[in-house]
This record gives sequence, C-alpha cells and structure tokens, in this order.
Amino acid sequence: MKNTIHKYFTFCLSLRRSSATSLQFPSFPRHRVSPSPRLLIVTAIAFILSASPLQAVTVSPKGVNVKSFSATTVFLTFVGLNNQVPAEGLWCGAINPDQSCVSGTIFGRLPRRSNLARLSGTNNYTDIMTIPASVTRRAYQDAVRGNSSDFFYVRRFVSKTGLPDEYVAVTCRLSGGGARVPLSLTNVELKFTGDKPVPVIAVGETLPNFGAEITYNGTGRLKGRWEVVLPGDTLPSQRDLLTEATLPIEERPLQRRYTQLDRFDLFLQPTGKIFLPGPDPATLPKGSNGLHLILLRIEATDDREADSDIGTGIVNSGGVAGFPLPVLRYFITPDESKLQLLEPKSNAQLSTQQPIEFKWQAVTSAASYKLEIKSPEKLVLSALLAPETTSYIAPPWLKDTKERSLTWKVQALKADGSQLLDSQPQNFQLIP
Repeated sequence: MKNTIHKYFTFCLSLRRSSATSLQFPSFPRHRVSPSPRLLIVTAIAFILSASPLQAVTVSPKGVNVKSFSATTVFLTFVGLNNQVPAEGLWCGAINPDQSCVSGTIFGRLPRRSNLARLSGTNNYTDIMTIPASVTRRAYQDAVRGNSSDFFYVRRFVSKTGLPDEYVAVTCRLSGGGARVPLSLTNVELKFTGDKPVPVIAVGETLPNFGAEITYNGTGRLKGRWEVVLPGDTLPSQRDLLTEATLPIEERPLQRRYTQLDRFDLFLQPTGKIFLPGPDPATLPKGSNGLHLILLRIEATDDREADSDIGTGIVNSGGVAGFPLPVLRYFITPDESKLQLLEPKSNAQLSTQQPIEFKWQAVTSAASYKLEIKSPEKLVLSALLAPETTSYIAPPWLKDTKERSLTWKVQALKADGSQLLDSQPQNFQLIP
C-alpha cells in the first residue's frame, strides 16, 4: 500500500512539474496547461481507489463478550458482500492488518455441524458463531501466559470475480458469562417425570408432567410457546426446530407452526441453568391414536448484547442457539395389550445409504426386549436388548441382504425370559 501511494504522489509531482512545459493536443493550437492543486488531489484519490479497493464487508456486532469456560453462541451479520462467497471461519489469538489470522495463533475452526450460516437478503450473510469450549479454553490459557485476553473470529470471503480474498474479524472478549454476554442457549433437554423416553397412554388417559432443563449464557427474557404435532401433521424440519433468533430475519415468519398448548415469558437471571415446566398434561390432546411430538419453541427477544445491525435496521437475537431443539414424544394407543412400534412406519421404504434405525415404545415392567427381523423365508436378525433401550441401529451387513422386503417386531420380556408384551409385525423395504 505504501509503495502504491508513493507511486501516485510521484505521478502527481510529475504533473506539477510538467506545467513548465507545453502539452501537445492534436489538431489544436499549443496551450500551456498548469494543473491546479485541487485537480492533482482528485486525480490521486481516484487513482488510489481504482488500484486498491477498500474493504466492503462489515460485521455486526464487531465485538462480543464470551464465557470463559463453556460454549458461547452469537448471531452475526456480515453486510455488504459484493460477488463474494463465504469460506472458512477461524478463531485465533492475533490478526494481521488485513484482519487475517496470524500464523501460529489459530485456536480452532468452526465445526461443520455448527455451521448454520445462510445468505440473507441481497448482499448479507447471517452467521451463527458457536464458540466451542475447547477454543475458549485455549484463549484462556493464552491469556494466562501473558498475552491479550481478547481473541478473534475471522471469516474469509472469496471473490467470484478474481479479486483478492477479504477477511472480516469479530473481537471476542473473555468474561464470566453473566449479564454482559449475549443470551444464548447452550443445551436443552426435554423430559417426562420418571425419564420415560416414549410414554404410552390409552385414549383419554393423562400423561405425566414434563418440562425442559435449559443451560444458557447471559441474562434476559426467555419467551416462547409449547406446541404439539398431531398424527397426520407434516413433521417439523431441522430449521423448524431452531430457535427463532437463530434464523435470518426473512426466514423467521416461515417456520411451521402447530397446535399451541401454552405460552411463557420469564426473565432469566445470570445463573446459567433453569428448569422450565411444561403446560398442564391435562391440556394435551388425547383423542388421536399414534405418535405425538411436543415442541419447545423459543422466540427472539430484545437483547442489547445480541442485537445485530443488518444495514436496514436492528435484528433482535436474544435466545439464539447453535442446534435444533429436541422434541418430546408420546404415543396414544387404543390397545394397551400390544407393544407399539414407532419407526420405521408400516410399509416404509428405507434407503441403504442411511443407517437403519428401529424405535418402539417403552414398557415399564420389561426386563429386556427382543427385536426380530424376518424375510418371507427365514429369520434375518435377532437382538436381545437392555430394558432401558427403545431403539436399535441395525448392523451394516443388513443393507447387503438379498431380501428387500422384510418385517420386524419387538417383544417385551419378563425377567425369566417369558413374553410380557408383543407387537404386531410391520413391513419395510430396503431401497438401494
């Protein structure tokens, strides 16, 4: 850059000196031209801008407080992409003048499983920065050695038109995880009383109580609702299960909604943990046979530490999370004498390119479970499973079996090995 500026001013000085001589213009009489100082300055600025483009991409927020000994999640907006695509995200202890990471100071790379980034609008990029505990631990150790307690999250943007790569850095400041840290969820567990994985009730019966154990950073309002997915409803996608604050502003109204059970709005103290009780189980629908899903939906709230400027306004991002929220299942059956099979559904077509998993209801008094997979001619697979197990991933060799049309069933067994409950067999097909 210094060499470029030197060349520009050398060029301007040569123009100034040329005022003592005549400049020739074809087909016109001779004239003596003396460039004015203003013309020289404008020419130099135009020359600099054309040869060295200024950084176009900015980020909001530019700096955040992060918890020192656990994961932290922050909603970021990169504004002003110009024919550029995002590349990797790195954490490092120091950055160069162009905001790239200094070699030898890299603490980690954004894991692929945590990359929930999306292009937003015409030239923005929404990034969910989930800092793993391993990165903050390395940053803390680096600070203990006498280096700065600040570290950086650097996103690289690659030009589609052949221009140089551009780096944009966010300053991360180590803190205790209290009131000055963006309100973000770091872990959510939904459970029934008694920790039953999939309770089964008869039509008209009432479920046990349930709720959510939530681990979080920061402080602020936790606002949302409980919903239930009824049999026959379209199942939620992974993006439907994200908290509202995790999505770009234009995607937030598009999340699929289901039957609402209850709403909540409470203030979280900076303690890091809370148990959120669910609605009264008596209010849950109990008239439809089949599998029901209970959803915890977290809405975006105004949190000054988490607000992000998208160029046309401020987006509220309190309640961000770097993962889809879990679901709670319960099963309603008209016949309690039969063990209910949950997945795969009857006559399901299963791709051999994916793991094949079987799920069934829990039986409280079962001492073990026996799963069998059969072809029309023979027994293909048999597995004896522990009483706390209600799912089973088939071994890889099952995909290689010559039989493509199979049936499966599960038996709940007593301690002496005799049958307690049996399921109806269900068909499924293996599709290459």
